[in-house]
This record gives sequence, C-alpha cells and structure tokens, in this order.
Amino acid sequence: MASPSTVELVQSRFRGLFGTDAHIFRAPGRVNLIGEHTDYNDGFVMPTSIGLHTSVAAAKREDRRLEVYSDHFNERISLSLDDLSGGPRGHWSDFIGGVAAILKHAGHSLTGANLAINADVPLGAGLGSSASLEIAVALALTSLSEIALSRPELAKLCQAAEHEYVGTHCGIMDQFSASLGIVGHALMLDCRSLNYRLLSIPPGVRVVICNSMVRHQLASGEYNRRRIDCETGVALLRRHIPGIRALRDVEIEDLDKYQHVLPTQIFRRCRHVIMENRRVLAATEALKSHDAERFGRLMFRSHASLRDDYAVSCKELDCLVDLASSSSGVYGARMTGGGFGGCTVNLVHTDHASVFADHIVRAYRETSGITADIYVCDPVQST
Repeated sequence: MASPSTVELVQSRFRGLFGTDAHIFRAPGRVNLIGEHTDYNDGFVMPTSIGLHTSVAAAKREDRRLEVYSDHFNERISLSLDDLSGGPRGHWSDFIGGVAAILKHAGHSLTGANLAINADVPLGAGLGSSASLEIAVALALTSLSEIALSRPELAKLCQAAEHEYVGTHCGIMDQFSASLGIVGHALMLDCRSLNYRLLSIPPGVRVVICNSMVRHQLASGEYNRRRIDCETGVALLRRHIPGIRALRDVEIEDLDKYQHVLPTQIFRRCRHVIMENRRVLAATEALKSHDAERFGRLMFRSHASLRDDYAVSCKELDCLVDLASSSSGVYGARMTGGGFGGCTVNLVHTDHASVFADHIVRAYRETSGITADIYVCDPVQST
C-alpha cells in the first residue's frame, strides 16, 4: 500500500493543479532476479516487484482532453483523445498518449482526465520505470472510463504502446511484473504462452539493488542490435532446424552442432539466451525448494554470460558484482536490466543486508569515485 505521506503528496499536487481530489493508482517498478534478454526471445524470466512506484492521481474531465502533469519533469502537457496519432517524439508524454491510443485502437471508449504523476522509480536504472508508468496510467484511464480488463490484458496493451508510440521493442516482462506483482513472491513468466507461476522468495533473504549511477549512451541502440542478432541467429538456424520460431526452441546441443553456420558474435548471443533460459528453469526449482545458495550460483553465472557472451555489462556493473561476490551473507549477484549501466541485483541473507549495503557504498566509491544508491527491498503488489 502507498504510505499516507506519499498519497497526500500526490493528492496535494493534484489539488493544487486541478482544484479537486483524485483517485490514486500505483504500479511498482521491478527488478529481474534472473532471465535477462530472454523475454523478446519467447523465453523465461523471473522478475519481482519492488517498493518503488509510479503514482498517478486521476479524475474525470467533461471534455475529450488529457491534462497531464509530471513531477519528475516539472511539466504539464495537454493531449486530445481525438488526435493521438503520430510516432515517437522522444518526449515523456509518448507514454501517456501511447497508452491512451492503444486502448482506443482496442475498441475502448475513454473519458477525458486530469492526471498528476509522481514516481520514485529511478529512470534509466533498469528497474522498469517505463512499464510502471504505463501500467499506472492504464489503471487510471480504464478505471475512470469503467473499462474492465484483466491484468494480463493490460500488460499486453501497455507493451504495444511502448512498441508503437515510444519506439522501444521491449519484451513483455516489465509490464507483466508491474501489473501482477504479489507481495513476497517472484514471478516466473513464460513469455510465449504468458503462463506464469508465483514463487515464494525464501525466508531470511532480502533483495538488495545497487544502482551504479551510470547509464552509457549506447544502451538504447545496442538493445535493439541484440534483438536483431537473435533474430538473425534464428533465421540461420532455421535452415538446419525446421520449425523453430525463436531461440526458446533451440537446445544448446543443437546450437553447438550448427555453430559453424553462425558468425561468432551471433553464436555467442544465441548461447547466452539459450543457457539463460536453462538458468531460469533451474532457478525455479531452487525457489521451490527454498535453496537460496543454488539460486545465487545461477545469478553469478548469468552475470558472467551477460558480460562475456551478450556483452551488455560495463566496468561499473562488473565492479559491483565483484564486490558482492566477496561480501559476507551474499548468495548471488548479477547485473539486471538492459545493460550498459543501471543496477545490479543481489540476494543477501537478512542478517547481513544492512552491513552489505554500507560496504558496497563505501567500496564502490573508493573503487569508482561514484556513490551508489542502494535499495533493500521486498516484493510489493500493484494497487
């Protein structure tokens, strides 16, 4: 639930802008425990929602406009529900207009609305800030317009909004996690069937997120290049393995058998995705048996693969993982998110979490000259 101070902050901002009270809609950020760059390959992922949110205060308007204020950007914009056409403009309002446009294209009638947005999910840190915003806005618009949609339907529509109106060809993981997060659980999601399983995080374990505070500029373009590499690999392998639709369908033994038909870089990208899917399935079994040590070992292997085969890590993320690997009470650590900066996720024994956080801040600052932000968190639920 939102803390009273947070609710009052958003309500106060809304009253100052629009002169009335509002309903509050919230969606959490997420951290991906394991399963990186597998979602757009029809694979498996395992995110958990975190105690950082996007909050949207919302109330109906009598006309056909969306009046939207963002605390983060200190900017107010106006959109017409009758003119939501156009591609990405590279502006934060693309997310708002995109969600509204996709809902309209799906056949839903929207009412005008006043919206005030406040978020504590850090932007560009790989913690699902975009999906958190999309889901919170979608919850607001559908509730005000009395549109009944299941949470999985909402997630799919928000993914489409990001594809078509923001220009990021993301997988479905972030939107699913933002819409379906459950307290105390990880979400093991099959990104092809959209079947999911809730798994209890072992007792006595905390999820600790370390924000490297760096975001290298090549991240967005490189994300799309990795997706193209994977699609190229599937196209080349399909000549020898009929019927495959995505890397999800390729076994590591087949990849090794046909390594000679793949350029070295494509082979390594494919190897990461195939082995990462295996690691998610193994991590599922580890959580079912409350085996935090096994889960942690899989996290370290995931990071090595992301660093060496998928080449999406960077020196700051590697530094944070190295520091975690030599810290007491740490089961596992890895980079999380698209890469080239952002955060690491760490599985830490509860008794060591506070000391670990202090150690990472001090040691990372000594090594890199950067002061990391640390979030010690438990999973939370969308409201």
